[in-house]
This record gives sequence, C-alpha cells and structure tokens, in this order.
Amino acid sequence: MISREEYIELIKNEYPNDYLEIIDGLSKKRSNALRINTLKITTSDALKRLDDLNIKYYKSDISDFSYLVSATNKELMDLEMFKNGEIYLQSLSSQLPPLFLDIEESQDILDMCAAPGGKTSEIQMLGGNKKSIMALEADSIRCERLKYNLEHLGCRNINVMKKDSRTLDSFFRFDTILLDAPCSGSGTINILNEKDLKAFSIKLVENSARLQKSLLKKALEVLKPGHSMIYSTCSILKMENEDVLKSVLNKNIELLPLDINVELLPQSIPNTYTIKPSDKYEGFFIAKIKKIR
Repeated sequence: MISREEYIELIKNEYPNDYLEIIDGLSKKRSNALRINTLKITTSDALKRLDDLNIKYYKSDISDFSYLVSATNKELMDLEMFKNGEIYLQSLSSQLPPLFLDIEESQDILDMCAAPGGKTSEIQMLGGNKKSIMALEADSIRCERLKYNLEHLGCRNINVMKKDSRTLDSFFRFDTILLDAPCSGSGTINILNEKDLKAFSIKLVENSARLQKSLLKKALEVLKPGHSMIYSTCSILKMENEDVLKSVLNKNIELLPLDINVELLPQSIPNTYTIKPSDKYEGFFIAKIKKIR
C-alpha cells in the first residue's frame, strides 16, 4: 500500500513539470464510455436507441463507434443493448490500442493477455469477424470470462487458450500482436480512493516490469519479420513503459509514429505515447513496434 502523499511524490519525480495536472486528472470522476459493437448493430441504430432511451451521448475523438455517455454503468448494464452484446462498456483509453494494429493487412493475430476480451472483440470487430485470432489468458477464471464475453459479443474465429503467453511455442508466427500487458494500473488510480491506493505498491510496479519484459521478448520472438505489434499498459510510470521498451530496443527494432489525438505526457523515447489522465481518459501508454528482420 502507498499513501496519497507518497503517490503524489512518485508522480512528481516522474513528471516534475506536469505532475499537478496529472494529479488533477487522477482526482476526477471519469465519464463512462461505451463501444458500439458493429458485429451486432449499426452505429446509427445504436444511437437511435440511445436517443429513444433519453440517454445523452457524446462522440469521442478516437473513432466513430466510441462514445461518452451520461448514464451510470449500472444503468447501461440494465439495457437490452448491453444484454444483447450490442454495446460494450470500455474506457476510451482501452479502446485505443486495437485502432493502431495493422488489422487490415493481417490474418493471423495474437492477443497475448486477452481477458476480459474488450480489446480482442474490438480487433475482431475491426476485422469484420474474418481474422484468425489466438487469445491467451493465464488465469482460469479470467479465461472463462474471456470466452463468455467473446461469444456474447458475436465474435468468431478466435482460439481462446488458457496459457501463459511466455510459454507459447516458438514455432508460432503472427502477422500482428497486441500485448496489453498486466501492470500496476497507475494511470487508472483515483488518488481520492483509498481502495485504489491500497492495491498499489512499488513492489507491484517492479514485479509488473519484470513480467512485461518477458512478455515483450516473447512477442518479438513470434512476430513475423517486417511486421509490427502494439505494446500498451494502463500505467504512466516509465519503469513499466519506456524502460521496458529499452530492454528490447536494438537495430532490428523500430518504433513507429502514431496519430493520437489526445493530450499526451512528455516522453523520453520518440514515438512512444503516454496519455495524460483526465475526466475522459485514463492514463495509458502505447507504442507500435516494428520487427525489421
């Protein structure tokens, strides 16, 4: 556990010129967000139903199917649209990584830490349910939740495996990979919430970083030469982000630029992106990595 004062000091050390804005963003109640699942409903039909239900919505800056809504999560989960899998409750930051995968050019796709399935289902939605996806999850309970969500959202052609991605056989090769790595969640913490602070510790950050480096090494091993992948976390700490990338950077690795239309924090490595926490976005890190050969 970490105290609020210790957490603020940690952020100040990481971002001495921006920490006050970060702390302000981590203190705000975040707007609820949803993703319209176009595997089951058109965007226009979904918005008409929200209009009929008098639910106010606001189009996000990231995609045509991402919306901020005035309703609470409970109110949204009571809707037939949610029960039918036509909408999925997913933060805006969480919806970003699949948008930068080379889905159109890819057929064989790996999601290394797939549960609960929001990003996996988004990938398949963007691929029109035509891609071959391997979705891995090491935890038994989370794996069952992953299977349920993918079926509920109408996803096909997804091979769900209960497996630690680090042990994936080396003969596999994938056109693109999403590694949304387990992390400390430092970008999602509400510093006014004692439960959030209780779940966070420096030890968690250190353990997460070790796991992330192992996962990223495996991802680059099974990524086809000349292809790219996404590495992301919901952390804003360099130990879990830039430092993890530094462990694999060499002349065979290139970081590709991304067009991210949200407010970002300063980075020590070009073409890496940390989203500033706000009332709309969780703190989040994204990098697109190309394996040259």
